[in-house]
Amino acid sequence: MIALSLAEIAEVVGGQTHDIPDPSALVTGPVVRDSREVEPGSLFVAFVGERVDGHDYAAAVVEAGAAAVLASRPVGVPAIVVDDVQAALGALARHVVRELGTTLVALTGSAGKTSTKDLIAQVLRRKAPTVFTPGSLNNEIGLPLTALSATEETRFLVLEMGARGIGHIRYLTGLTPPKVGLVLNVGTAHIGEFGGREQIAQAKGELVEALPPASEGGAAILNADDPLVRAMASRTKAKVVLFGESGEADVRAENVRLTDAGQPAFRLHTPSGASDVTMRLYGEHHVSNALAAAAVAHELGMSAEEIATALSEAGSLSRWRMEVTERPDGVTVVNDAYNANPESMRAALRALAAMGKGRRTWAVLGKMAELGDESLAEHDAVGRLAVRLNVGKLVAVGGREASWLQLGAYNEGSWGEESVHVSDAQAAIDLLRSQLRPGDVVLVKASRSVGLESVAQALLDGGNEGEVAAR
Repeated sequence: MIALSLAEIAEVVGGQTHDIPDPSALVTGPVVRDSREVEPGSLFVAFVGERVDGHDYAAAVVEAGAAAVLASRPVGVPAIVVDDVQAALGALARHVVRELGTTLVALTGSAGKTSTKDLIAQVLRRKAPTVFTPGSLNNEIGLPLTALSATEETRFLVLEMGARGIGHIRYLTGLTPPKVGLVLNVGTAHIGEFGGREQIAQAKGELVEALPPASEGGAAILNADDPLVRAMASRTKAKVVLFGESGEADVRAENVRLTDAGQPAFRLHTPSGASDVTMRLYGEHHVSNALAAAAVAHELGMSAEEIATALSEAGSLSRWRMEVTERPDGVTVVNDAYNANPESMRAALRALAAMGKGRRTWAVLGKMAELGDESLAEHDAVGRLAVRLNVGKLVAVGGREASWLQLGAYNEGSWGEESVHVSDAQAAIDLLRSQLRPGDVVLVKASRSVGLESVAQALLDGGNEGEVAAR
């Protein structure tokens, strides 16, 4: 964060100083909410959670070097006390972003936000210092904490914005007003909470409504292949840039294909030139993500050749998102267990089919959460798709939703031992350890709440201990 005195911070957030001997003392370290991340000069933000109260750590963080605590009550050590810690954190982020004057890129969408954000960051940091959201910290707390990690050297600030209802993105853009706004897609993720795709589109479109007009450099980057996203052009005064495989897209892909390893390759076309891309990531769905990143980078002054080189060298920065690891015995484990929705499930299954040519493939799948009334039908459809893609073995893990995954596969023609329903992650681990053989490819995917990353980890931890049948 830019250096600010405790007195300045108190004024910005409307707080009162308590037990501060020198209000001119500077906060020179990061703003953190985890006591383990405190460094000398930090500002520690004390949130009250369901299980932990940050105020209880106040003395320890100051002893560790924190300059002060942002708190909702006096804590006996240097503190700035406010009525609402979350609102104060947001106010501080808004002030710092305004003072820095950095170019702020914000993105949202139903699927692919984190992967695309990571691509944008890796492309832009070739041009200038870039700060971006770590992992998926895209809510009312994670977003301002990321913004506050920017410094005077930061040229680009890339922020992922999540939403679980109307008004959420409007709130986030109020904290960190973007210059460039990207909307990836409108899918079925969280449709149970929103109530329908139109409501999701309404919420996601709040991002482009927050952009400055084209005359002030505002740019809305919209997916030409998604009608609900493309329609958002009418909701902004910013310049509209379309990306996608459509011939009408300003930034588009041609000759899209997958390598034998399942990695996408294509010809990138931009308004200023074209260049070839072969990605290190896995799955054709990354083409759309790459085009979105390319459109942002081109709008910010990078050439097609520079963008193509960066995209070809970019890797995965966030855990459990198509994370591919090959064991010594040749078994390939694809850990995509961070989250799941129908769109990302379909993309992962297609990637598995591409990676598994000539090899036996396994799809270890669990519940997709927050789908509302569409849940059972969507699980049935994913099970059917696994069969149509000739996935060798489907292992459906968990309760009612998983049973519909397996039922969909059965009704599509997956009989005998081609698909199976197991009760939990441990049952899946036991099954895989008894039946995997060298050279198999295993995809593991479900919503975060299911915790199927434990299956992938168990296969990697125990895969070289003679537990795999050599058949």
